[in-house]
Amino acid sequence: MNATQVKAADERILQTSPLRKLLGRPELGSVVGAIAVFVFFAFFADSFLRASSLSTVLYAASTIGIMAVPVALLMIGGEFDLSAGVMVTSSALVSSMFSYQMTANVWVGVGVSLLVTLAIGAFNGFMLTRTELPSFIITLGTFLMLTGLNLGFTKLIDGTVSTKSIADMEGFPSAQDVFASTITIGGVGFKVTILWWLALVAVASWILLRTRAGNWIFAVGGNKDAARAVGVPVTRTKIGLYMGVGLGAWISGQHLLFSYDVVQSGEGVGNELIYIIAAVIGGCLITGGYGSAVGSAVGAFIFGMTSKGIVFAEWNPDWFKFFLGAMLLLATLLNAWVRKRAEATK
Repeated sequence: MNATQVKAADERILQTSPLRKLLGRPELGSVVGAIAVFVFFAFFADSFLRASSLSTVLYAASTIGIMAVPVALLMIGGEFDLSAGVMVTSSALVSSMFSYQMTANVWVGVGVSLLVTLAIGAFNGFMLTRTELPSFIITLGTFLMLTGLNLGFTKLIDGTVSTKSIADMEGFPSAQDVFASTITIGGVGFKVTILWWLALVAVASWILLRTRAGNWIFAVGGNKDAARAVGVPVTRTKIGLYMGVGLGAWISGQHLLFSYDVVQSGEGVGNELIYIIAAVIGGCLITGGYGSAVGSAVGAFIFGMTSKGIVFAEWNPDWFKFFLGAMLLLATLLNAWVRKRAEATK
C-alpha cells in the first residue's frame, strides 16, 4: 500500500457519519421527548403557545434546571447528592438570618451563604472520598442533618418556622435585581433565573467538552480505579463536583429568598429527586460516565412544560406526578435504545 492509500485509509477511519454522531449524543432521547411533549400540549392546551405561557414554562424549567446542571455533572462523575434540595433552603436561611441578626448589608449574608454552601458540598465530597461509603449514605446523612438544622436554628433564632423579613434592609433591591428580577422583552416578562440557568448550561458544557476537568469527570464516572491509575485526581474531582452542587444551591437559595424576602425552614424536601429525574430524563446514566449538561437542561424544560402544560390544559394537577413518572420511564427506555443504536453503528 502506497502513502496515498494509507492516507485515504486513515481518513476513512477518522470520518464519522452525521447519523452516528447524532445517535451518540446523550441528549438525543430527551430532545425527542421534549418535542413530543411540546406538540402534545400545543394541541391539547389552547393557551400553551402564548408568549406569556412560554415565559411561565421557562421560569418553571429554570428553577429546576439551575440545580439539574450541577447534579447532572455529579451523576456523570458517578455520584448522587440527596441533600441538594434542602441545601437550597439552607442557603436562603443562612443569607436571611445572618443579614437580619447581624444587621448587616444583605450582600454580607449572601457572601456568607456562598461560603457555607460550598463548605457543605466540600464536606460531602470529603466524606465520600475518605470513607469510601456510597454517596447515597453520605448525602442521606447530610440531608437529615440539614433538615434538622434548618428547622432547629430557625426556631431557635427567630422563634418560628420562618425567617423575618429583610425587604427593608440595605442592599436588598440590588440583590433582588441579581437573583429575582424580571426582564421585559416584547411586553412579556422573563425571570432572571432563565439567564442564570442558560449561563450554567454553557459553562458546564464548556467544562465537560473543552477542558481537562471534563475528561476527569467522565473518567471517574466510568471507572474511578482506572482513572486513578492513569493519573486522574479522583478525590479533587469528586469534591469539586459536590462543590458545584453547592454553588447551584446557593444561586437557587438566593432566588428563593429575594423572591419572597422570607423563607420557610421546611422547604426543599423532595426537590433533590426532581433534580435527579431531570438529569436522568436528559440522558445521564445512573451508573455514571455518560450524560451532558444540555441534556439536563432539556430534562428540566420537559419538567416545566409538563407542570405548567397540565395547568394550561385545565386538567387535574393531581395527575402531574403520574405524568412525571411515565416520562422518566419512557425517557430512560428511549435513552437505552439510543445508546444501543449508537454502539451498533460503531
